[in-house]
Amino acid sequence: MTTTGPEKGTAGSFTPSPVEPLKHQLLATLAQHRMASTHQLHLLLRPDRSRQSVSERLNDLLGERLVDFVVLPQSHRTRVWYLTPKGARLTRDWPALRGRPPYPVTSATAASLKTPHTLTVLRTHLAFVVDARRRGDEHGHLDWTPEVFHSIGDGERIIADALMHYTLIEGEQRRKLRAFVEVDRATMSSERLAAKLIEYARLWAYEPQPPGRRRQANGPGWLRWYPVFPRILFVLTGASRQTMDNRINDLKAMATHHPLVAGLAREVPLGAAVLDDLDELGPTSHIWVPLAGGKYRPWTQL
Repeated sequence: MTTTGPEKGTAGSFTPSPVEPLKHQLLATLAQHRMASTHQLHLLLRPDRSRQSVSERLNDLLGERLVDFVVLPQSHRTRVWYLTPKGARLTRDWPALRGRPPYPVTSATAASLKTPHTLTVLRTHLAFVVDARRRGDEHGHLDWTPEVFHSIGDGERIIADALMHYTLIEGEQRRKLRAFVEVDRATMSSERLAAKLIEYARLWAYEPQPPGRRRQANGPGWLRWYPVFPRILFVLTGASRQTMDNRINDLKAMATHHPLVAGLAREVPLGAAVLDDLDELGPTSHIWVPLAGGKYRPWTQL
């Protein structure tokens, strides 16, 4: 009696690939980051392949009406891609995207309005991705979640431009780091930028109380999501170097003189850097100003 293995096409012969197809990764990335240019998607997902291979898959998804694009003005027809409502519905329940705030960009008008800030936040993410590849650290396309919000009491909430997850590899040791990232394009006053530190200090100190109960020690609310409070990184762009230095000095003054922020600064690493420096030198170079004082250093050593 001879036996044969499962016939081709049966359940027993099917072994799922551990590598996600590029089309799946493109959809997940656009769901995660709202929108991205072709160049950014190429650099993020397939830097070792031709840009044409990414463009072809995007055009396939365009034909399936899962994505659409707008063309940036004065950019040599640079395309910025986003999910259509059909694409947003398709990706909504994917395991890797569970818990993602439901703010998809699903129209050309919305994409045009959000493009400058969204692409700058993604540019910041790419600086960390490229540096992680060079170093052998772990930081991929889904390790950066834009627009993360938390309650800070009194019916208010703080919205971070992004939450970053990063695994630092040092020999045999793996060190997991988290950071709230604020990307400043100099579109708000320096005072408003510095006041963002007050909001983070309120989040750090906030202890939610169950309704209808007397005040009791429940611990800070952020412990529901993080084993330690994420470090806070400000990335500046969109102004002269002198203007950005002045804005960093205002952040340092807030960390020194505001009582609640000063308490935060004693416990949580706070730093600021210029986006051009992240691009040119890498985030783990000595480009970060510690807001609590001290010399320039890598963000991992704040």
